[in-house]
Amino acid sequence: MLFVDVRGSSQLARQLGATAFGKLMNRFYKAASEVLVETDAYVDKFVGDEVIGLYLPVFTGSKHAALAIDAARRILKATGHQGPEGAWVPVGVGVHTGTAYVGTASGAEGSISDVTALGESVNVAARLSSAAAAGEALVSDAAWTASGMEDDVAVHREIELRGISGSVGVRVLGS
Repeated sequence: MLFVDVRGSSQLARQLGATAFGKLMNRFYKAASEVLVETDAYVDKFVGDEVIGLYLPVFTGSKHAALAIDAARRILKATGHQGPEGAWVPVGVGVHTGTAYVGTASGAEGSISDVTALGESVNVAARLSSAAAAGEALVSDAAWTASGMEDDVAVHREIELRGISGSVGVRVLGS
């Protein structure tokens, strides 16, 4: 799974005003969701200043982790983090793989209010996104290993994540 989150969105909203901020967020949603769709993700949802993509093995096969890592790199590029003019919106990305419940979540009895992903793996991906600096993607060791990527390509770190016991090994992409 991949979470991408705009950094400093409250400050951006104050600086830009509601209309300009809305346009910026719509540009962000479009850029992120286009990358996710192009890399075979299921776009789970837009939540405030965040976009969530799921790489479900039933659709992507064994390439799910490699596709998510490719998407993380492409999202950083699409938001200008790797361009000479700099980012047009500051984002941090988290990528993790693991077992999760993916299915419907019910509201009122008998109704389906949403399709979602739940579980500790989802929480790890969300926390990685929150821990990533602007222009950075944090990829868990689990996702890195599942992707089959070379071990020496990215810097390795051990980080503590709120609500997750023990440290989590990550590869750092981007800045």
